[in-house]
Amino acid sequence: MEKNTVKFKSYEFALRIIKAYKFLSTEQREFVLSKQMLRSGTAIGALIREAEHGESKPDFIHKMSIALKEANETEYWLMLLHDSDFFDDKSFSSIVADCQELIKMLISIIKTSKDNNKKK
Repeated sequence: MEKNTVKFKSYEFALRIIKAYKFLSTEQREFVLSKQMLRSGTAIGALIREAEHGESKPDFIHKMSIALKEANETEYWLMLLHDSDFFDDKSFSSIVADCQELIKMLISIIKTSKDNNKKK
């Protein structure tokens, strides 16, 4: 069976987000921004899973587009947490790179799906 890379990477990213949230809420005592990051960061994978069983190609594209919006929002929260000194440079660089990789993958999937949908 072929490995679904975006599904795998979004799940791994969600696990990193959960660990980051645990760190921020226990060690840094930061609850508001980190909760936003937790919500959007874990929603990416959930939406990708929903899209797998979309009712139609437009439904698949729509759900993947929402996943992209959540990834973009997550990048915002990560940047805000870094720039307000809750994340050090090393931790931030690693997790934001993963987020940006997901964004690129989702953009590619959406574009390809739209192009393929137009050809039919």
